[in-house]
Order: sequence, then C-alpha cells, then structure tokens
Amino acid sequence: MRRRYIITIAVSITLIMVISGFIVWAETPSEPMPQAYNALQSSTNVTVLQDQWLVFEPNKINYTTGFIFYPGGRVNPLAYAPYAHAIAAKGYFAVIVPMPLNLAVFGINKANDVISTYSNVTSWAIGGHSLGGSMAAQFIQDNPDKIEGLALWASYPPSEVDLTELDIKVVTIYGTNDGLVSNQQINESRGQLPPTTIEVELNGGNHAQFGWYGSQSGDNPATMSHKQQQDLTVKATVTMLEQIE
Repeated sequence: MRRRYIITIAVSITLIMVISGFIVWAETPSEPMPQAYNALQSSTNVTVLQDQWLVFEPNKINYTTGFIFYPGGRVNPLAYAPYAHAIAAKGYFAVIVPMPLNLAVFGINKANDVISTYSNVTSWAIGGHSLGGSMAAQFIQDNPDKIEGLALWASYPPSEVDLTELDIKVVTIYGTNDGLVSNQQINESRGQLPPTTIEVELNGGNHAQFGWYGSQSGDNPATMSHKQQQDLTVKATVTMLEQIE
C-alpha cells in the first residue's frame, strides 16, 4: 500500500512539473521589436485601443468591414501591431486577439466575442499567422455563417478542416524562405480551400517576418526586407478585404 502511495505521489509531482514547465514555456514569447511598440500609438488615420484586445480603428472613414487576427504560437500579440495598423489605415477595422497561453488552439472561438461586441461591423474576415491562421480556419468551419474572408499568413488549415464548399474569399500568403512552414505544406493544403483561393508567394520572405518579434529558431534568413514583407502581406490581405466589402 505504501509503495502504491509513493508511486502516486511521484506521478502527481511529475505531472505538476510537466504542466508548470509547459505554462512557463508558453507564457514566455519573444519580445516584440521597437517597430511593434511604435505601431501601438494612434495616428492621424488610426486610433489604437489596448484593452482585452488590440483594436485599430480607422479615423474619418465609415467602415463596415472588420479583420480579426489570431497571433502565431508563442508570439506576443503586440508583434503584429504594425500590420494591423497598416490595414486599419486602409479603412478596415482590425482586431488582434491575444490567446490563452499565447496559443490560439486554446482560444479558437475568441472571434465570437469580437463579432458580438462590434455590431456596427457588418462583414468580417479572419486570419492569422502560423498556428493562428490554422485556428482561424478552424473557426470558419465551426462558424461558417459569420465570416466572409480568410487570410492565411505562413499557415494552412488543420487536416480535418474543409472549406472548399464555402462562399468565402481566401488568400494564402507565404515566404519562399520559410523554415517552419514548407511550400509543400502550403501547396498540399490547397485542396482544403475554395477553388477561388488566391496564392501569394513572397520571394525571399521567411516565417518570422510576418510579425515584428525578431528571429525564430528553425527559420531561414529572409532575403527581402522586413518592411517589404509587411507591405506585400498587407496589400494581399487588403485586396481580400476589398472583395468582401
């Protein structure tokens, strides 16, 4: 009996250590770069609000279309502020959604709260980087009547997700130098997306430059500038938003 008790205690301690280690790992994302903090400042064209979400609201524009963004795994949501700020400057309401433990898999349905809060927005698109994009695709499958567009940044749908029959606009954007999501994975996922999906290949772009958080282990060096990768990604995403506006 005593031996069984000792084993139970040992297993419990091990589980606690594993869970604690996972939480510490998940809650220590990369530090955002200075450009990310700069983009949190309101400007002539965009008002930035920081509360439960990072909200980027166009000024002097009667917007009706919104873009919900899910961050990549273990990436500080602030790292995507320059992208969201640039999208809002084009006239689209943009919301970055922080995730539990910085992992979108634990917050797939967070977009529902955004949609119900901002009832003035009549058309919604969703997107995300890497894991965030995958969970955005999952959200659409679970909520097909709420979303009209999807932007995948270095991302692809989970294997069980099939969006081929949905009447939505989709753009998949990826870098040729991505060391974490291969071009083969992107290509293979096309069978899960609508036939009208637009594919945008960024020659020389990598994985980490879809946000402003520095280099990422396992990624390849980019041969295009960070700003150029942002500009092309924003342009392709805005083109998708224009189609649902």
